[in-house]
Amino acid sequence: MKKKLLVSLSCAIALSSATVSMAAPDKAAVPASPAAPAGHAAPVADKVAAKPAEVLSGKVLQTMNSGGYTYVNLQKKNGDKIWVAVMEAAVKKDAQMSFKGGMEMTNFESKSLKRTFEKIVFSDGIIADSSAKATVSEGKKSLGSKGSTAAKDTKVSVAKATGAGAITVQEAFANKAKLNKKKIVVKGKVVKVSSQIMGRNWIHIQDGTGSQAKSNHNLVCTSKGTAEIGDVVTISGTLIKDRDFGAGYKYAVIIEDAVISK
Repeated sequence: MKKKLLVSLSCAIALSSATVSMAAPDKAAVPASPAAPAGHAAPVADKVAAKPAEVLSGKVLQTMNSGGYTYVNLQKKNGDKIWVAVMEAAVKKDAQMSFKGGMEMTNFESKSLKRTFEKIVFSDGIIADSSAKATVSEGKKSLGSKGSTAAKDTKVSVAKATGAGAITVQEAFANKAKLNKKKIVVKGKVVKVSSQIMGRNWIHIQDGTGSQAKSNHNLVCTSKGTAEIGDVVTISGTLIKDRDFGAGYKYAVIIEDAVISK
């Protein structure tokens, strides 16, 4: 009798263990963070492992201009419909058009249109033909943005800012854990500007420190203020590490609520 009881007990324990094992989540199966915001274009160096942006092609069902942007309701070849936003451009209803991919946002509220889009893609530009080779307004689109401008590649050399909290671009990346959520000051040359994305301007600066190979030479700052390409500016703001805006736009380091001075 004892022998049968022991056998039954062993089976129950084995069954219980198997049930727990089946119910436990498989850590290896957890999806990784989306691969890359800007940003905010390839997001250059600050956008981590971005997925290639999908070209959006189809028939224009509806279009409207508001707040400096053109909103397009596009019906793709498979019948799916999607809203696309680009810098204001001439778009006609029923036209067949192609758009570069960009940042996808959900529940985006357009205050100028007084409506909320359940899902909308802020395209990096209109493609001139279906082959997706040439674009309209070359150089005016960027990471995670609609309508930004980028400077041509040039060597940059800017002296480090002075005073409390002063760091270089490279130091921002090297010390991101220690500086996370702290006020910093950094000086650099503006190499790219993305205007009014999610209610803020996205300013990319470089100072000649760091390297493209190590992805620590380009620093993105968000601000209510703005600057021009080529300006040498001093940025004061809060450093945030590993900032993830979703849709694959992730920044190893970003300066938020930045105050810009020349």
